[in-house]
Amino acid sequence: MAVWCAPAAAPVVPPVAAGFGIPLRLPRGRGIALTFDDGPHADATPEVLGQLERAGVKATFYLVGEQVERRPALAAEIAAAGHEVGIHGHRHTLLLRRTPAELRDDFDRAEATIGEATGKPSLSYRPPYGVFSLAGLRLARERWSPLLWSQWGRDWEARATPSSIAANATRGLGPGAVVLLHDSDAYSVPASWRQTVAALPAVLEAVLSTGEPLVTASQST
Repeated sequence: MAVWCAPAAAPVVPPVAAGFGIPLRLPRGRGIALTFDDGPHADATPEVLGQLERAGVKATFYLVGEQVERRPALAAEIAAAGHEVGIHGHRHTLLLRRTPAELRDDFDRAEATIGEATGKPSLSYRPPYGVFSLAGLRLARERWSPLLWSQWGRDWEARATPSSIAANATRGLGPGAVVLLHDSDAYSVPASWRQTVAALPAVLEAVLSTGEPLVTASQST
C-alpha cells in the first residue's frame, strides 16, 4: 500500500515530485502557464474564455470527461479559441481508489470523449486533486506528460476571496511557473468559480507584469 501511494504527496512535497519525475514547473523553465481544472462549466468557462480573449493570452484547460459529455460544444469552443486541452480524467475521483484496470478504462474514456469533442489530441495529464498512485503515474505516462503546479489559488475553498485567490496564485511568480485555478465548481464549493472569475484580472495583471510570456503546458516541453 505504501508503494501504491508513494507519489501521492508530490503536489505538496517537492522532493517526492522530483523523485518520481513529476514536474511542478514547466520543463524548460521559461514562460508562465495559466491552467484551469475541472471544466467545462456552463457559466464559469465562458467567463474565463472571455477574459483570456480580451487579454490576448492562451491557457491550458484540464478537462474532465464526464463534464465534456455534458457540454461537448463548450469543450470544442475552448480548443477553437486556441487554448490547449489537457486530460483530467473521465471521473474526478482519486486514483488511489482505483485498480489499474479501472484507471486504464478511465483514461480510455477521457481520451476518447475529450478528443472527439475538441478534435485535438491532448499532450499532458493532471490527476484529480493532483494525487497520483504509482499505477496511475505509470499508465498516464504511456500517453501523456504529467504536470502538476507550482502556484495555486486555493480557489475551491469556502473561505476563498478574489484577493486571496490572486495573492496565492501569484506569490513567487517567475520563469517556469504553473498556476492552478478552476473554471468549475463541479467538485468544490458551490459557486466558487465566481471568486475565481473575479480574481482573474489581478492574476493576469501579475503574470503579465513579470515580463514572462504566457504559454501553454506543451509550449515549454
